[in-house]
Amino acid sequence: MRIALLLAALATPAGAQQVARADGALLRGLDKISGRTTDLPVQVGEAVRYGRLEIRLGECRYPAGDPSSDAYAQLTIADMSQNVMRFSGWMIASSPALSALDDARYDVWVISCQS
Repeated sequence: MRIALLLAALATPAGAQQVARADGALLRGLDKISGRTTDLPVQVGEAVRYGRLEIRLGECRYPAGDPSSDAYAQLTIADMSQNVMRFSGWMIASSPALSALDDARYDVWVISCQS
């Protein structure tokens, strides 16, 4: 619910901040067992594999006036070994716990939008 409100505020024309779309995003994955992090560049409409997960980027938005301030990525994350959707929605770089992947082994979060 909170994510929908944040996105609505960004999209509201009256006095709202302008939003730009990027061609891709930089995500970061954490393997909780090994403790290793991996940067995952992905383009809009494409998917990247991370362990048993397939991460697909639908869209990446950022404040047009300050591209380095925040990123909002629409992701779908599927567990390919169990053929189950683990996450579908928007992740916000500045608030990764607000809408997080629920997986016993992996964490995935948004770092930034990439052109």
